Amino acid sequence: MEALQTAQQLNRRTFLSRAGFSLGAVALNSLLAKDRARAGAAAPFSADAPHFTPKAKRVIYLFQSGAPSQLDLFDFKPALKDKRGAELPASVRMGQRITTMTAFQGKLPVAPSIFQFAQHGRSGAWLSELLPHTARIVDDLSFIKSMQTEAINHDPAITFCQTGSQLAGRPSMGAWVAYGLGSINKDLPAFAVLVSRGTGHPVDQPLYDRLWGSGFLPGRYQGVKLRSGKEPVLYLANPAGCDPHTRRQMLDDLGELNQLRYADTGDPEVLTRVAQYELAYRMQTAAPELTDLSREPAYVLDKYGPDVRKPGTYAFNCLMARRLAERDVRFIQLYHMGWDQHTDLPTQIRGQCRDTDQASAALIDDLKQRGLLQDTLVIWGGEFGRTVYSQGALTEVNYGRDHHPRCYTVWLAGGGARPGYVHGETDDFSYNIVRDPVEVYDLNATILHLLGFDHTRLIYKFQGRDFRLTDVHGQVVKQILA
Repeated sequence: MEALQTAQQLNRRTFLSRAGFSLGAVALNSLLAKDRARAGAAAPFSADAPHFTPKAKRVIYLFQSGAPSQLDLFDFKPALKDKRGAELPASVRMGQRITTMTAFQGKLPVAPSIFQFAQHGRSGAWLSELLPHTARIVDDLSFIKSMQTEAINHDPAITFCQTGSQLAGRPSMGAWVAYGLGSINKDLPAFAVLVSRGTGHPVDQPLYDRLWGSGFLPGRYQGVKLRSGKEPVLYLANPAGCDPHTRRQMLDDLGELNQLRYADTGDPEVLTRVAQYELAYRMQTAAPELTDLSREPAYVLDKYGPDVRKPGTYAFNCLMARRLAERDVRFIQLYHMGWDQHTDLPTQIRGQCRDTDQASAALIDDLKQRGLLQDTLVIWGGEFGRTVYSQGALTEVNYGRDHHPRCYTVWLAGGGARPGYVHGETDDFSYNIVRDPVEVYDLNATILHLLGFDHTRLIYKFQGRDFRLTDVHGQVVKQILA
């Protein structure tokens, strides 16, 4: 025990926290003041301190994990019909690296989409027959057909989209937004996460909790995963035999102990623990009410489709996203798994579209009718695109597609995004971008801009360096701003 006390006395953090107005305390305050100055006058951020007037108050990110095929959904290439089975020209590929799943195929045969396309709305946007519900709302959407990424495999590509880095450990976009804007609803987290899985076909790409983690930001900014089943959030319910009064008393006592611990160590994560315990206590009332659909009108439920009453489905999660948005949760992240269609794409993509098309469109309609779309930014997209050439055997009715980082499509709606607009263009093979390329950094910079932030100023100092979501890159895509 005596040795432990001696070690604590020699601990640098303990020494400085107890040094009062000693030379060590003065030096520490000087260093912290410099850090605060470098981070800008707005740091630490609060709920009323964006850099300029925002267009969006909150974000709903409908992330389609596994990478939807732009060729079969959005990027209509009629000239490919006459090239079925032909080798992808070297002049198109230009030596681009491809994954080991197709690198050793004897041939890279062009595989035109077997699905019909048509133009819709006043904007004339082209959409596949697989998306009849999205077709109804095209004039509310801003399509980016010229997205590109640096990553060619799923985990680094998803990590890149969500954190601005292919390497794990950085804060997620939702954590950055929670850090920058703070929380409005004191009874729910600022950053909520829901996950669904595609039905009727294998889902082989895992999602890791770090995708909604806070990285080196304080732990209070990490996402809270809402689960299907009786307990939307694990460990929220009181233990058996513990009544609300006992629970409150226990938390008060625990809070006092943690305050003593914080006074002793100065570790901010101790205060984060206190805040999380208190949020969990308040959520005991808020979470059951959030997931109770008994007061939702039948016509609203019908909009989202037959799966909306099944917790854990994409339709249910889209309805939860609207309910979270109207309760002023800042960042609502949905992940839908199952778009990784290397083989049997025609069958599998039909299933994915049945899972997602109606509910995605219903969410936009629902937000619009409630007056929420104007200040809610909705994003739909995956981590990269799919190849024009077939992975495996190509037949008249079947093909697969490999990963393709050079071009893919995402769409945005509401929150200051320009409605009824199509940005960018790809070549005749949907392989290379020929006009207005948009990198992941650019998309993330644009999302932050719509939330009222200059992405170069939303920073956090860690290990001697200023970090941000867009690292040292990124330009706001001004053409898609309303």
